[in-house]
Amino acid sequence: MDPVEPTQEAWPVERSLDQPGSFANPPVAVADAPVVVDSVPGSFEATQNTKRHRRLIITTFAIAAATILADQLTKGWALTALADGHRVELLGEYLSLWLLRNPGAALGIGDGFTWVLTIVVVALVAAMFWVIPRIRSLGWAWAFGLLLGGAIGNLIDRLFRYPGFAHGKVIDFIAYWNWFVGNVADIAIVIAAGLIILLTFRGIHIDGTRDSDKAKPSP
Repeated sequence: MDPVEPTQEAWPVERSLDQPGSFANPPVAVADAPVVVDSVPGSFEATQNTKRHRRLIITTFAIAAATILADQLTKGWALTALADGHRVELLGEYLSLWLLRNPGAALGIGDGFTWVLTIVVVALVAAMFWVIPRIRSLGWAWAFGLLLGGAIGNLIDRLFRYPGFAHGKVIDFIAYWNWFVGNVADIAIVIAAGLIILLTFRGIHIDGTRDSDKAKPSP
């Protein structure tokens, strides 16, 4: 009787440890693969805060740009419409339009020291550009937008108007009784100063925090 040859199934199959399906590397079903989910606590809130901060910065510079544009357009109009030196009364003698060229600051302060005032304003503008990225309050965004726009509006006059660079005279044309004559940039600066005083009085800081929040007891 002839010996029966063992079938293929009767012989052990040698597998390389690196071969797929071996005990060292068992196949893994796709359904069993772990799913990684981004669940970092507070990540959504942090993203929203970043977007809100970016919007506040954009708002600040948009207000500044609008202020500069309004200031320079009205000054250009005044140089044409009020060039003959006549005074146009709006509310009698209390509010009128009267063109003046001011070499100093408000109320005629600093007359003869235009270049010093120019340096001071340049330093102020540089400081505001350093502070503005820290704004996290809409009120402070308005305050710094108006302040920056007003400062740059008058700085443009000092840098580029007659009689020369850094010695230019600021164009003023809004006369308040017999007190002083100003412009749109001055109005923006005064409003900004009022906002800063109000925000400080209410305990609202530039980073958006409030003194009232700090006074609340922790739970």
